[in-house]
Amino acid sequence: MNQFSTLILIFLAIAFLLRIDFVFYIIYVCIGVYAWSRWVVPRTAKNLHSGRTYATHSFWGESVTITIYLKNEGRLPVPWVRVTESVAVQLRQGPPVNTVMALGHKKQVALTYTIAARRRGFYQIGPLRLTMGDLFGIQPERHAQLPAEYITIYPRIIPLVRLGLPSRLPFGILASQQRLFADPARPMGAREFRSGDSLRQINWKASAHTRQLLVRTYEPAISLETAVLLDLHTDSYTRQSRANTIEWAIEVAASLAAHLVNQRQAVGLITNGIDPLAMAEGPVFDENSGRLLRHTAAALSANPTALLPPAIPPRHGRNHLVKILERLARIENENTVPLTAWATEATAHLSWGVTILAITARGTEAVCQTLHRLARAGYNPVLMAVEPDANFAQVRERARRLGFSAYLVAAPHDLDRWRAPDRVTR
Repeated sequence: MNQFSTLILIFLAIAFLLRIDFVFYIIYVCIGVYAWSRWVVPRTAKNLHSGRTYATHSFWGESVTITIYLKNEGRLPVPWVRVTESVAVQLRQGPPVNTVMALGHKKQVALTYTIAARRRGFYQIGPLRLTMGDLFGIQPERHAQLPAEYITIYPRIIPLVRLGLPSRLPFGILASQQRLFADPARPMGAREFRSGDSLRQINWKASAHTRQLLVRTYEPAISLETAVLLDLHTDSYTRQSRANTIEWAIEVAASLAAHLVNQRQAVGLITNGIDPLAMAEGPVFDENSGRLLRHTAAALSANPTALLPPAIPPRHGRNHLVKILERLARIENENTVPLTAWATEATAHLSWGVTILAITARGTEAVCQTLHRLARAGYNPVLMAVEPDANFAQVRERARRLGFSAYLVAAPHDLDRWRAPDRVTR
């Protein structure tokens, strides 16, 4: 602007000194261009509207298409506008949006780009920055911004055929090979009367027809009301493989929760990790990775238990599963409180007989003693260790003596006994 004003003053001085009409004409043109630019740029900027459409939730491994639209709702054309969209590094797939275009009267354009859901998390999309100006560069550039939005990427889910998890509850909806309990809602036939059978079970009509006492038989069933107890205490995991092992533990938790919900079972989630979204007054993201930042150093030293996210109680249904997956998408490991000092209090609200799937790094003696206390309290704990352990046979035997089951699930192939044949989904 200062340079343009100086140029007009120079032309004006030349015009008065030399008395040349053409120089006056140039001055008039420059003043007209300046006045037009000063009048039109604010109005075109005011009439330029932008928006963004995309799927706000995605499963691991999917590609998400994001559409940015710009519309000039004014009667004047937009000479030029630079469009720049910020995308997290971990989501980028192809070049980012960074282009310059012109928009005519009432014209709308759409720009699309794709992001890859390569890692679970809660990510920021944007902000979208718009820079506008006039053709001659007379007026200062004007800037506008479309606020950032967010996308949740669920952890990977491996479909499981069967879990084979025992339960202490006498009734349920999953058929079982255990003959401890029978569900009267599932009749399956009749058999000969035996000593000790209740008279209420006698099928009098069938007995009269066959002329021998027959009793009704029912299909045995178990209930898998389950709580996933996910240990994300940082120091519980070996430093060398900590990041990968923790991600695998979260994937195991997500796979188990999805399977149980698909089987119409109630499932909940309890974890000693932290949810950065719940901790901050507003989401704060790392500029490089695009993931949520956490500020916990001072808070951890004061009261680490207060930082733990609230437990998600066992419930049924797809909507409840989405709630669990969203928590697992955002959850992060931290040195809050160890499993051995936290599990008893964390599970105190659960009903008697609930199956507790304790997912942790290793089946140490302290961990086994903790699960033993849960078993004595009337729960049905199941240890699921996610770190490789060459001596896990000893852990399994120790768990058996203490009254609960133990499984080693240190790699995807360890889930083969439960996985659907030739099928892994995102």
